[in-house]
Amino acid sequence: MTHLFRLDADAATIAETFGAVRGDDPWPGGHVAPSSFAPVITAGRELIPGPIRSRGRRRITPRMWGVPPPPSVQYDGRNAVLTVRNPHSPFWIGNLRNSEFRCLIPATAFMEWSAGVDAQGRRKQMWFAPTDQPLFAMAGVWKDSEVPSFALLTCEANAALRREGRERMPAILPADPGAQELWLYGEWRKAEALLQPYSSSLMRPVERGPTN
Repeated sequence: MTHLFRLDADAATIAETFGAVRGDDPWPGGHVAPSSFAPVITAGRELIPGPIRSRGRRRITPRMWGVPPPPSVQYDGRNAVLTVRNPHSPFWIGNLRNSEFRCLIPATAFMEWSAGVDAQGRRKQMWFAPTDQPLFAMAGVWKDSEVPSFALLTCEANAALRREGRERMPAILPADPGAQELWLYGEWRKAEALLQPYSSSLMRPVERGPTN
């Protein structure tokens, strides 16, 4: 499961790349860990009540990575849900069927733990990034509780990650802008089809993230 990713672009660059309104987001670039805030791109309708009558303008908004668990699980601040493995779970499906709750998670690289260890017996980090888009979008979903939060959608791992012992990977959206439009605004049955492994031929390993 992805526990860390990098977003080595500032808010102005993110807004320009994804055609979003920046607002006053102060993001300067850096890594994103669980329970930290990061800029996400929403469809711009989260503050507009009622049924969808027109598309909102994409906007950047800071949200915390990690959604509080279902009410049946006591939330202790450390057991937030970071990823969505089963989008048909009752905990997620209501949000995912309503496109305004889907979001884009900008990133420049993501980390997975290696099955091996280093000379000191510590688990090794593996960093990956697409070759065809230096600033890419992962499929996300947001929820509101005490704190505005988000989680990453996952899919089956591609061949490159399976070789490293991984079964899942973040659902990275294709470089085609139409894929971003579909995830943010499309009907769920069609949007769900985007949750596919990213091609191994379009992915490369990077050293601890692009700027570490």
